[in-house]
Amino acid sequence: MMGRINKLGIVALSMSLMLFYISCSKKSNPADDKTANGFDKTAMLTNYANNLIIPAYEQTQQKLTLLQTAVNVFLATPNLATQAALKTVFKDTYLQVERISVLEFGPSRDNSLVGFINTLPANTMKKVGEKTDLAIMEENIASGNWNLVQNSAIHQQGFPALDYLFFANDAVAKFTDPGSTNRKKYVQDILTRIKSLSDQTLSTWKNTYRAQFISNTQSNSGSPISYLLNQFAYEMDMLKGPRIGWPFGTQSGGVQFPELCEAYYSGLSLDLAIENMNSLKNMFTGGNSGKGISDLLAALGNTQLKDEILGQFNVVDAKLKAIPAPLSAALANNKPAIEDANKEIQLLLRLIKTDAVSKLGVQISYVDNDGD
Repeated sequence: MMGRINKLGIVALSMSLMLFYISCSKKSNPADDKTANGFDKTAMLTNYANNLIIPAYEQTQQKLTLLQTAVNVFLATPNLATQAALKTVFKDTYLQVERISVLEFGPSRDNSLVGFINTLPANTMKKVGEKTDLAIMEENIASGNWNLVQNSAIHQQGFPALDYLFFANDAVAKFTDPGSTNRKKYVQDILTRIKSLSDQTLSTWKNTYRAQFISNTQSNSGSPISYLLNQFAYEMDMLKGPRIGWPFGTQSGGVQFPELCEAYYSGLSLDLAIENMNSLKNMFTGGNSGKGISDLLAALGNTQLKDEILGQFNVVDAKLKAIPAPLSAALANNKPAIEDANKEIQLLLRLIKTDAVSKLGVQISYVDNDGD
């Protein structure tokens, strides 16, 4: 009996020591403190919500309204002049979509906002015997039947679909032929869905999610800080893969697929990639407010890493701007410039996905596109 008591006592003592150790470990991680080494994380999250995220969705709504007006003018009189005017507004709105791409968490993820409005590209290639997304869109238009709410239609809507419908070589002609009524209706339904999903996302942010977002200062999975870091890394993976790497042939043994470029038909691929990186840097710094993830890194004693990441953003920006537009032509004609950009993109990805994430006590929770 005495031996049993001693064993139980030892077990109890061990459990107590383990709980004490876990408790001390948690307290010793400054990244989990509400004020990390004096840095107010509540103020940081408030800055993100009030000055960056909600305004970004509000600006998206404003630009969508302007786009709808330009689309109405084009659909009423489809010609090269109205198409050119539409392209200017389309580009401005698409750049705004890149600014909210990094915000795919909370209400945006619940609504699959970015997924439905910018899953890229509208696929022109499938396995033998399978229909391409473009072929399905044309069948939908011909039949007058489509359902944009279902997940299987995610590639047949949003800005990639509008890019094809408005700016393919025969776009103007297709909007003037006798069967154009369904095509015009399809475009309007895509725009209505984009606007509806954006409305829902902004409304939820303002009504309920803002308070939830600001109140959670932890770095564990499901926290705002974890969401932000995961999205930073994810956007870099998207640049490395679908936006540049895949069209360039990094996953196909060097065989290039120009038609996989984002905004292939309007030729806006590089503009969108550069804007995506600029918006990512802006989010990383919290709008250069002194209340961003970059400042949290510095507060935790990682000023050198912060500076290295910001410097690498500038390098990537310069390398992307050195690629002649359009990207679809540069893939074959300017390989060294794209290879240089890819190398610097990989370095920035590592700095964010490995170094910054580790210092902030965050885990990457998504599965990347093609490995690192």
